[in-house]
Amino acid sequence: MKKTTILSLLMICFFFAGAQTQNVASDVLKLKETEHDFAKIPQGKPVYYNFEITNTGTVALKLDDVHASCGCTTPEWSREPIAPGATAIIKVGYNAAAEGPFTKPITITYNSNQTRQLIIKGTVWKAPEGSAPANASVDLLKKQTF
Repeated sequence: MKKTTILSLLMICFFFAGAQTQNVASDVLKLKETEHDFAKIPQGKPVYYNFEITNTGTVALKLDDVHASCGCTTPEWSREPIAPGATAIIKVGYNAAAEGPFTKPITITYNSNQTRQLIIKGTVWKAPEGSAPANASVDLLKKQTF
């Protein structure tokens, strides 16, 4: 009975030790930040933000895909592998067409099967319709003589 219990405990320890080593070795993509708040932005004006990523591994890092949850968000990135220790930029654009708050996830797929997520958020305020009203003071100044 004691041998079985000890053997079971040893197997569990080896299992968890192997799982910890595997997780540490696979996390080679370091994000300077995972979220950006645009705060208040005007409707109809696209905004952009650059997320910085670093390859902390010992081999080149390949970004397989970077995609957004909708067509209003557009990520741009280099298809070239990122050398060990090097940094790269993922440029994320958002077309502020709809009024109100927004939160948009962007998923990074790298090294064939690993993923990380970026978030952009903010609030879109409605732009005024039409042009600015005429300035009546200008006409008044033109009529006065000094």
